[in-house]
Amino acid sequence: MIIYEPLMLAIPLAKWIGEFIVRNKKLPSGDEVREFLKGLYFEEICLDRGLAIHRGNFVITLTFPKREHLIIDIISSSGELSDALEILTYHDKKIESFVVEIVPANEFEFEGNIGLEPIIIDDKSFELKSYPVLGHFEEEKEGVVLVIDRENCRRWKESGKLNVCPICGADDLAWKEDFAYCGSCGFGIKVKEDKE
Repeated sequence: MIIYEPLMLAIPLAKWIGEFIVRNKKLPSGDEVREFLKGLYFEEICLDRGLAIHRGNFVITLTFPKREHLIIDIISSSGELSDALEILTYHDKKIESFVVEIVPANEFEFEGNIGLEPIIIDDKSFELKSYPVLGHFEEEKEGVVLVIDRENCRRWKESGKLNVCPICGADDLAWKEDFAYCGSCGFGIKVKEDKE
């Protein structure tokens, strides 16, 4: 996994949060998020009154855990806000679901388009009610790609949106076997077998 910019951490972190909710039937605590980030070799540089700040080589995270929601801001370590993202995780009682969204932290400055579908998990059955396409980033011969597993690809196909880029929302993905390329954002999406 590579993490050069906020998006490259936001997608795998949101995926982990969604899987955590399905497995544990609750939102992750601040400590559980801290352990996940430490597992990615992020250095904890501040822990004070519920706020945790972690630093990686290219991004910094600010985690604000509360009982009813979790907010994680991800910014470039350069301090540039134009690509900063925020992961919002909460229990929406109106739709009876847990929701995990990735949104621009600063909509006025954000350079790009986020087409990521939110993770929506039923709060009774703990099954997915949405079709998010989530994975992690790797450098391949095709360039930087979002790597997803076959199960994720199967759900994506069920959504009927295989031509829509799951990263930026453009509807012109070019497919060749298990690889898709988006001319709008420049990322590739690669389907790989699950590792045992």
